[in-house]
Amino acid sequence: MAIKINLDVEMARQKKGLTELAGEVDITLANLSILKNNKARAIRFSTLNAICKALGCQPGDLLEYVDDDIMEDE
Repeated sequence: MAIKINLDVEMARQKKGLTELAGEVDITLANLSILKNNKARAIRFSTLNAICKALGCQPGDLLEYVDDDIMEDE
């Protein structure tokens, strides 16, 4: 997939852990971990909105387009 989720980077900038963010966003730790580890295949706009609100960031801070060839090398 050509979209990379940089949630781990933004969480580190904000110094927020998984448990704290999961509570603020009202999402399970398992689902947040899937997002954080770039394993998600989809994200609801309501979830993206809640994460951006909790972290004080923009969707573009979390989502990045990366060429498929580059992603396969990671």
